[in-house]
Formats: sequence, C-alpha cells, structure tokens
Amino acid sequence: MNDNSTSSEVLKKSIGFWGLLAMGVGAVIGDGIFLLMGEAIQTAGPVGGLLAFLVAGLLQIALMIGLSELAVAIPSPGGMALWVEKFLGKWWGFLTGISFALGYVITGATCGIAIGKFTCYWFPSLDSQVWTMIFALGFNLIFAVINIFGTQLAAKTQLAMTVALVIIMAAFAILGIGNVDLSNFSPAFVNGVDGFTTALPMGVYAYMGAVCLTTAGGECKRPRDLGKALLWSGVVFVVLYASCQFVATGIVPFDEVGLDTSIFTLAAEKVFGAAGGTILNIAAWFAAATCLLMGSFYTSSRVFYQLAKSHGLPRRFAVLGKHGTPTFGIIITYIAVVICTLIAYYAPDAVYVALTNQNVMVWVIAWGLALICPFILRKKHYNLIEKSGWKQPLWPVFPIIGIIGCAYTFYLGVCAGPVHVLITVCWIGISAAYYFLYAKKNYTGMLSDDEDSGAKLMNQL
Repeated sequence: MNDNSTSSEVLKKSIGFWGLLAMGVGAVIGDGIFLLMGEAIQTAGPVGGLLAFLVAGLLQIALMIGLSELAVAIPSPGGMALWVEKFLGKWWGFLTGISFALGYVITGATCGIAIGKFTCYWFPSLDSQVWTMIFALGFNLIFAVINIFGTQLAAKTQLAMTVALVIIMAAFAILGIGNVDLSNFSPAFVNGVDGFTTALPMGVYAYMGAVCLTTAGGECKRPRDLGKALLWSGVVFVVLYASCQFVATGIVPFDEVGLDTSIFTLAAEKVFGAAGGTILNIAAWFAAATCLLMGSFYTSSRVFYQLAKSHGLPRRFAVLGKHGTPTFGIIITYIAVVICTLIAYYAPDAVYVALTNQNVMVWVIAWGLALICPFILRKKHYNLIEKSGWKQPLWPVFPIIGIIGCAYTFYLGVCAGPVHVLITVCWIGISAAYYFLYAKKNYTGMLSDDEDSGAKLMNQL
C-alpha cells in the first residue's frame, strides 16, 4: 500500500437498493436476537421479554427514519460523525465517530462469541469454552478477509445470507404458529418493572446494527435509495422478528431458555425435531455472520477511514488497498476483536452480556448527538432535503422518539451498575485526551475532505 495514494482514492459507488436493504436487515438480525431473547425472557418473563424487544425494535425504526433525511441529503462514509461535526462542532463529531467505530469493534467480539456458540452446537463433544473462542477468531478472520477483497463481494455475500435467513425465519414463524401453547406465556412478567428495564437494553443491542446504513451514503449508487432502505429494512426486521419471537416464546417453556442455545433452535427442535434445530441454528449462524460481515468490519473501517482522511487518526487508516477498501482499518478492527474475544475466554457468558451492555452505552451517546442534527438541517438547510427527493414521514415524530429513547436507555445503563459508568467515563476520557492533546492540532475535520460529496455539500452550507 502506498500512503501517497490517499488523496486521489475514493470509495466506489457500487451498492443498489437491494444491497442496502440486505445490509440493513442483515446487520440488525444478529447475535443479540438469537441469544439475548432467552436471557430477556428469564429476566422479564415471556411477555415482559417480548415487550422489551418490541419497544427496542420500534426505537430502532425511529432512529433510522429520524436520520434518513441526513443520510440521503448529505451522503458520506462518515455518516453521523460528519453531521454532528457540522452542526455541533469538531470535538463532538470526533467523539461520535470514535464511539460509532468502537461500538462496531465490540460487536465483532460479541458476534464472534455468538457464532462460536452456534458452531459448537454441531460438535457437542468439543470443549465448548475453548472451541467457542477458536471458532470466533477463525470466522472473524474470514469475514475480515472478505471485506478486504471489496465492498461488492461483501455486499453480495451479505445479500445471499440475508435472503436465506429471512426465508428460514419466515418459514419458522408460519409453520410454527400452530404449535404455540399460551400457557408458556405464564408467568407473563418476572421482576416487575425492574425486569422490563433490565431486558430493554438487551433488545436495544439486538436491534441496533441497522444504523450502519447511514455510513453507506458514499458507496450507494442512488442516495435516494438509502432513505427507502432505512425505512423498509426497519419494517422488515421488526415484523419478522416480533412474529418469530412470539412463536418461539409460545413453544419453549419459560424455565428452559437461556444463553447457551438460541430459543429459536430449541423451539424448532420441539416442533420439527433435530433437522429443525439444525436449520434454525444455521439461521442463527447466518445472523451472527451478517452482523460481522457488514456491521463490524465494514462500518468501523469506514469511520476510521473518514477520520484519518481528516487527520484525526493516523493516515494509514485512510489508505485504500488494491481492492478499493480501507484495509488497515479492517486489520486493526480484527486485532481489537481478537483482544476482546480472548478476554471473554475466562467467562464467555458474563463477558458477552457485559460487552453488549457497554456497546449500548457507547452508541446511545452517538445516536443522541446525531438526532439533534435533523432539527438543525430542517431549520437552516431545508433546500437540501427538497433537492434530495426524500422526506421522512410524520416529522418530527421519529427524531423526538429517538432522542427520548436514547436518553432513557442511557439512564438504564447508568442504573445497571457503576462498572458500566466507569468504563464509559474511561473511554470518553481517553478519547478526549487523545483529541485535545494530539489530534486537535492536526484535525481538519471531516468537512475538509474534498473527495467526499457529503463534505462538499456541508461546506457549501
């Protein structure tokens, strides 16, 4: 790779509507839905767990629609970080970018652990603790390599897995509905309000991957397709998974669910036998894989790329490899994932839950900052929205719901315990120290990028 090439290299505009839709659905249909649903049921009860995940899904839709005008009017691989920088300032944009990228690095570890668990399902004789880690690291490496070899390859792989996943889950919901036993919804609630509030962040984690679409603006063929994809991917994953969760909860008794095996796999085993369990475990595997493929490696590397082009990170992050992808960022993401995964070796379940909770804490800060920006865009630059050809429905309902949801979710994270608060304070402190002591003097901001169409538009405002 040649560091001198960064000034002339730009990401290719190669992703159409169906690729974007697959990215949105695939990134959100991940490990959390398959593994954390059982944990949510144990924590809040069958009905409490279902409600927690439904509320979390609706919050994600509100977030996606609330940011859609920005994503379409000002397309950029920097996504939320670019918008926050323009409307709130460089430091806040930098913090948003780092938070967003860090969240997807954490996702690489959690999804890797999940995919390791799902793989061990087929090899019951193996030491699950050891082999969960081995499979996690191995498959993370495979998906990192796929991302290095190009966006189109990753998007096509994502589309194939997402289509298979949606077909399997839709078939499960339709064929399994007749086996629902309403007695399995009792006790409906466990631990009262506390149970629900504990389960809600699990649901937020399970659904939150879809916002990776906001970073795809720099690579989509038609920016207007991005607005439609943000809307429809949200509808697809909420409807699909609410249906599947209802069926699975109605089949598996309350006392049989947990983190070891997906509730959907258990439900399929009860109704369709070993073959059904295998097929649903394949679906769970695909779900974790799609989250890794276009969630963790794709999104984190693109944010690193954009920050580096603005001198906020070392320039090596901005170098594109021969396949037109930010190779160094993908490699660094993998190394960070390896570190997190190895830490999880000693207590996979506990570390998995802790990482998911921390990911939520990290991201709701970035989301909350980003959701302020649509109001400023509407007030000061409405002409860009009109020119883009995309207007979000029911303005300003969705960004308001999103802000309230982010604030409440962060509050729940604070209430969860001092450890999460301490870690959040630490990474914000480290980010601030790095920015104000080192990066600030060199950081030109994402808006300085002459090759980014979003930055060009923002500079004209």
